[in-house]
Amino acid sequence: MDSIFNKLIILEMANNHMGSVEHGINIIRAFHEVVKPFGLKCAIKFQYRDLDTFIHPDFKDRTDIKYIKRFSETRLSEEDFLTMKAEMDRLGFVSVCTPFDEISVDRVEKHQYNILKIASCSFTDWPLLEKIAQTDLPVIASTAGASIEDIDRVVSFFEHRKKTFCLMHCVGSYPTPLEDMELNQISFFKERYPSLPIGYSTHEDPGNTDAVKIAVGKGACVFERHVGLPTDEYSINAYSSTPEQVKNWLTAITSAYTMCGVSGRRRDISAKEKEDLRGLKRGAFASKEISAGSSFQLADSFLAIPNSPDQLLANDMSKYSDFTATQDFGVNSAITAEGFEASNSRNRILEIIRRLAALLRDSGIVLQSKLELELSHHHGIDQFERWGCSMINCINREYCKKIIMLLPGQENPCHSHKQKEETFHILYGDMELTLDGVTTSYSSGALITVERERPHSFSSKNGAVFEEVSTTHYKNDSYYEDQSIMTNTNRKTQMTFWADWLADKIQ
Repeated sequence: MDSIFNKLIILEMANNHMGSVEHGINIIRAFHEVVKPFGLKCAIKFQYRDLDTFIHPDFKDRTDIKYIKRFSETRLSEEDFLTMKAEMDRLGFVSVCTPFDEISVDRVEKHQYNILKIASCSFTDWPLLEKIAQTDLPVIASTAGASIEDIDRVVSFFEHRKKTFCLMHCVGSYPTPLEDMELNQISFFKERYPSLPIGYSTHEDPGNTDAVKIAVGKGACVFERHVGLPTDEYSINAYSSTPEQVKNWLTAITSAYTMCGVSGRRRDISAKEKEDLRGLKRGAFASKEISAGSSFQLADSFLAIPNSPDQLLANDMSKYSDFTATQDFGVNSAITAEGFEASNSRNRILEIIRRLAALLRDSGIVLQSKLELELSHHHGIDQFERWGCSMINCINREYCKKIIMLLPGQENPCHSHKQKEETFHILYGDMELTLDGVTTSYSSGALITVERERPHSFSSKNGAVFEEVSTTHYKNDSYYEDQSIMTNTNRKTQMTFWADWLADKIQ
């Protein structure tokens, strides 16, 4: 995410300066006092219109047209805005401005604002967008009233021009009733445009602090709210927030961030949490006499609470673990740490996984997001690099598809199938296939069909990835020439991974 947009709070002054530089500066100062204790990255936003060209000459003096009256009565000069911006800059605000015409875009650049904002009404103002795209400023665009086709086009427009920009969920109803907030649009935008920062421009009742908490939880990173400063002379509209309301709003945002915690990684687990949970875990107790020097498994124990601080737990008894007693354990006694030695093949498995991940990265093959991986270690996991293969099970219906991997120097022993016919498609690397005793070398692109009951083995000198397409896969349909493989009931390790297993760091 572009850092300028990360946790950015925008306070939109709009025309709430009421055409008075003094009142505008008072707004800036008042909200600076509000935001200062929070330590957040906050911006003040102005709006620029070149009213001499923005309003048609024949309508300049009309007071019966709402927006013409409002803009005319609150008109400020370029110098007036620069005076207010100087105060904004002095107080350390990020400066944001919305231009509504091309002349105003030039002024936004000339006045050196940090960010340019596109109002919802200008979202598909293509002449204005073309002008904005020529600037070097990062852009925030509000989407109220825009169709998904319009949003797709604008996103594509700015992406093709390599603009740094943020998309804002916004509802153009002032104030926005609860049933119209549509906060799920934040999630929708994040899924549809995963490379874009997504924000929330709010027009709900200023006393509502629930909506922004939801927006934080849904992953919005920019938050915009209209602000004003009521005085004896000036009132504010129903969707602009007072300093006290903004204080409550910012409190809600910081509270939501605190509750949401870290993102993009697993949270840290506190020592207290670990300690509290340990008290609820089942400990291992001997279900029969266990003699020193003997190996024992789950079947030789039972699991119950309470556990002692140094006791073997159910959580320790994975399929990768083997245990040998170093002392005698009587029936019902706790199996404690000083009374056994454990070996764990998990690190060995992870070492293999890392090598497979590197092979797949080199191959460039794109896989599904959730992977059912099977390691075949016909003569034991210690000899896996010599004898074995790995496969990802993709489909098994009336037809079957697997991705099979061979590490360099690895061989899958000779076997046949009685029910399955299969075709190998070499996707990457080299493979030697021995079929009916005849060995043939193959490389990427080759297709080889192996019919039922034909003995075959395959190996690779430098590593290979190939696709197996076959009829339905049946359990126990692989018949190995080496009978020791047939009697080995522990020759497969099956695991489930997600696609990020291909990352460099596998733990």
